[in-house]
This record gives sequence, structure tokens and C-alpha cells, in this order.
Amino acid sequence: MANQNTSIFRQVTGLSIGWGVVMILLGFLAIALPFGTGVAVSEVTAWIVVFAGVAHIAAAFAGRSFGSVLWRFLIGAAYIIGGGYLASHPGLTLEALTIVMATIFTVEGVLEIGRFFQFRAYSGSGWILFDGVITLVLAYMIWRPWPNSSVWAIGTILGANLVVSGFSVLMSSMTARKTVEALGS
Repeated sequence: MANQNTSIFRQVTGLSIGWGVVMILLGFLAIALPFGTGVAVSEVTAWIVVFAGVAHIAAAFAGRSFGSVLWRFLIGAAYIIGGGYLASHPGLTLEALTIVMATIFTVEGVLEIGRFFQFRAYSGSGWILFDGVITLVLAYMIWRPWPNSSVWAIGTILGANLVVSGFSVLMSSMTARKTVEALGS
């Protein structure tokens, strides 16, 4: 029974190790091709909006009154038209996503610095301040040259995230495998 569990766990961690490697490779590809990655993210976002519109229209027919059906239908139509526009203008979508990301980073940086002041008496609170400052620097790096930063920001940041997440999955899976093998022997 223990050998069977160890064998299953090896298979699962093997898949997890493989997924970590794939994430790392995709991350490096996204970093190498930041504009293409950004356009792909823009297109996916646009089509999600279109499909959400289709879902709104489908849900409209569950309405109990003509007014309810009409409003839900109009909302769905707005999603489809908006998503179609975004899909047909990926550069504009990429610029919009980039400025939204810069705004989110600005808000996050300010809030993290504020949080530091709340926890500054505790050990390790300097990391909160560090996080806030670095996040504000990233926001500035995106804001300052915007819209030109749209060419690299989304793809590079997504790529870096995939690389870091991939290494995290890879290392934790390898550690789990070593632990199980040590327990099994």
C-alpha cells in the first residue's frame, strides 16, 4: 500500500514538475516577445467580454417581464459590441490594459506603504515598505513612457510572473517528491 501511494505521489509530483517547467518556458517566451504577449492578452480579454455578452443575452430570456428581458438583452449587446471593438483594436486594448495596470500598481504601492506604517513596530515590516516602494517604481516605469510602455509592460510582467510562479511550483514539487521518497525508504 505504501509503495502504491509513493508511486501515485511520484506521478503527481512529476506532472507538477512538468507544469512548473512549462510555466518557466512560457514566461521566458513572454519576456522575449512582450508585445506579442500583450496583444494576445488583449485579444483574450476582448473575447471574454464578448462571451460574457452572449451569456447576458442568454440569461435575458429567463426574465419574467418584457422590461427585464429588454434590459438584460441591451446589457449583453453592449458587452458584445464593446468586446468586438476591443477585439478589432488590440493596440488600443493593450494601451488601456497597461494604464489600468499602472493605476493598480500605484494604488497598491500607496496602500502597502500605508500598511507599513501600521505594522512598522513588528519584525519584518520593512519588507512591506520594500514591496510598496518597488510597486510604486514599477507604476512609474509604466506611467512615465505611456502609451509607449504598452509595447512591453503587460508581456514582460506576465512573463516575469510565469517564471517566478514556475520556479515556485518546480521547487515545491521537487521538495515534496524528496520528502515522500525519504519517508518511503
